[in-house]
Amino acid sequence: MEMNEFRDLVLALVQDGALGYDQKVRRLAALATDALDYPALSPECREALDKRVICDLYEGHAPFTPRYVLPDYELALANGSKHLELDAPLVLDDALAFLQIMYTHVPSVTTYPVYLGDLDKVLARFVDGITDEQLDDKLRRFWIGLDRMLPDAFVHLDLGPTDSRITRSILRVERSLRQVVPNITLKVDPLLTPDDLLLDAVHTVFETGKPHFVNHPMMVGDHGPRYAAVSCYNSLKIGGGAHTLVRLNLAEVVLRHSGGVDAFLADTLPQYVALTSELIEARVRSLVDQQHFFETNWLATEGLISIDRFTAMFGVFGLAEAVNRLIECEGGSGRYGHDVSADQVSYRVIERVAELVAARPQPYCAGGNGTASLHSQGGIDLDQNVTAGTRIPVGEEPPLLQHIATCAPHHRLFPAGISDIVHFDETAVRNPQAVVDIIRGALESGMRDFTFNLDSNEFIRITGYLVRKRDLVDIAVSGARHASDYLAAGSEAAFHLSERAVQRVGCHELAPRLRR
Repeated sequence: MEMNEFRDLVLALVQDGALGYDQKVRRLAALATDALDYPALSPECREALDKRVICDLYEGHAPFTPRYVLPDYELALANGSKHLELDAPLVLDDALAFLQIMYTHVPSVTTYPVYLGDLDKVLARFVDGITDEQLDDKLRRFWIGLDRMLPDAFVHLDLGPTDSRITRSILRVERSLRQVVPNITLKVDPLLTPDDLLLDAVHTVFETGKPHFVNHPMMVGDHGPRYAAVSCYNSLKIGGGAHTLVRLNLAEVVLRHSGGVDAFLADTLPQYVALTSELIEARVRSLVDQQHFFETNWLATEGLISIDRFTAMFGVFGLAEAVNRLIECEGGSGRYGHDVSADQVSYRVIERVAELVAARPQPYCAGGNGTASLHSQGGIDLDQNVTAGTRIPVGEEPPLLQHIATCAPHHRLFPAGISDIVHFDETAVRNPQAVVDIIRGALESGMRDFTFNLDSNEFIRITGYLVRKRDLVDIAVSGARHASDYLAAGSEAAFHLSERAVQRVGCHELAPRLRR
């Protein structure tokens, strides 16, 4: 970056009346890292990055912190922290204060913590002798503090798969406050998660758009029991995280291919998977070997994270466009999500990516068994004319059963996270038990994550995080308190995410209601 260009960008930021002080500071820091040299890349990799066939998500030329960090909060509360000069808490009030302090010192790509802990477990030993009313009051104050001190919708916590007083209290507090922060995942196990807890969670989604529902047995199979879903729907090990996320635009790869599906899988796709892997390795080595994060950060030196539980995330997006173009190249007319032959092509593409990624060792990725972990990337606000991850394009979603049947086979191949978002209408509110059945059926069919929201809700589900509709009004002029609202405004303008096909939840109704 030339100095004059850098000065112009800095000046535009400091004079932007729609950004708050903290938002300006964070964006200025990002500009500073972009002024540094990029890690060394081959000419082919550099060209693919410049043309955004592969993408580093614009996260800085010299990454100095991992993208996602998942501290072991239970260990921190048990031992206290020398760095923070905090003793191990003995009562709930002190535990909540400890966590609030600790959260402000946990790094991530957003500068806010993406993981607040599995709070039902983290706080379990502190609630004996406290009534439900007292618990609600204490968590309500804590919840308000989270939203005001960590104003970013990528801030995330997990609950389940078993029931608990803390879980029920959090759901009650969520319904009463209707905040964007924090995002929530409920781990669901067919043997451990009772129907009435799922029903309580479904009613909470009706009010707040939260929580997500994840397939606990599938997650444990990939990560062991100490895992969490963080940020949007990124699945990683507790006490670890992800060094970086680099993504491959499958739609752009197909544009650089001549021929049919077989040739694409044999020649073109492996070439660009290799370039993406090269970029991942360069960024990981920069973080670990040059910025020395794990030698210097207090979370590592106090044993609250370990490099052996970290991986790197290999993201893909644009599958729908890639499949549709490959079908056209072979003289077909089927479309992904609406034609069995097109769906079969999609499975072949993702299975090939998974095979290639698993065969490429990555440094410092013991948390991913020595390789990068495959991730269905949800898109960013700068994407144009390309569908997030492995999803069916917005507005083209087929009826619910077909939607699940198309997408579910992909989920097993994405240990680092995948999500398909379903839009329900008011019939869901009249049939909450049916929604519980749908969630259980979707997870049983092989989905890793099931996420839904209501078309009439104040909340909009973007890639996996939430925003309130009223917070996007006049954002360009008036700004927003939540940093994630700026990303959401761009995504909504580009993809019209509030216009997903609306599914009905009622007896004998299989087709979505089409918007007029």
